[in-house]
Amino acid sequence: MARRVRKAIFPVAGLGTRFLPATKVMAKEMLPVVDKPLIQYAVEEAAAAGIEYFVFVTGRGKSVLVDHFDHAPELEELLGSRGKEQELESLLDAMPDPGKVFSVRQQVPLGLGHAVWCAREFIGDEPFAVLLPDELLMSTPPGLKQLLDVHADVGGNLVAVTEVPAEHTNRYGILDVESDDGRVAKARGMVEKPNPEDAPSLLANIGRYILDPAVFTYLDKQLTGAGGEIQLTDAIDATTDTLPFHGVRFEGERFDCGDKVGFLTANIAFALKRPEMADRVRTAITQLLA
Repeated sequence: MARRVRKAIFPVAGLGTRFLPATKVMAKEMLPVVDKPLIQYAVEEAAAAGIEYFVFVTGRGKSVLVDHFDHAPELEELLGSRGKEQELESLLDAMPDPGKVFSVRQQVPLGLGHAVWCAREFIGDEPFAVLLPDELLMSTPPGLKQLLDVHADVGGNLVAVTEVPAEHTNRYGILDVESDDGRVAKARGMVEKPNPEDAPSLLANIGRYILDPAVFTYLDKQLTGAGGEIQLTDAIDATTDTLPFHGVRFEGERFDCGDKVGFLTANIAFALKRPEMADRVRTAITQLLA
């Protein structure tokens, strides 16, 4: 049986240039979907899957991400004094227990693999999760829990996958599939952003990983790959000779919140799941479409 996964890495050092000017001084991971920032959805997903320790790989101007999961004494006191118990509870419920949130700095944006490597001392010799907050998942059970359930049986490296159109393979890490039972695909490796004519399959990674610490052996070499960056895909691919590698089809709805239309769609979808506003949102959409 695979070792239990207790730690998760959240790579959050990106500049969010696709959302300028909104992200000029605000971390893109703090963009709200309805009334919660993207980073909170990712942390809640990890916590619901049983993750105990959370490390943010940040950059300049990203301290607000760590602050979001800390107390705000003046605000909490104000809400309490005005009887806004529901709002106060929403703040307190968002915070992991003391000593569970950590951050490390990625001084230079050298790629996802480099960001994960920056957290190597925090991870140590344990399997770990990686969650990209831009990828917002709506599902029961939570997306990461779906991966962890499979990992408990097969171990090694796992990624969440979905099938994408052939013309979109150059946007994702694409699995080189060895066998596939329709739910879990065993893979020989993964190729980062291949052109459609070179793509080994249509199964694309969607920003959730369960990884063996062996990937750090490759990442220690600081080798660059696609786009001149240190790619996490290459580190996973380098371990397939010694570790099993699987893709798990994510069951639920996925929203690419790194894209403006995907972000707007996520806001509508999550608002429609809220009983107190769903009817008004439907009415507003109908009026706009009319």
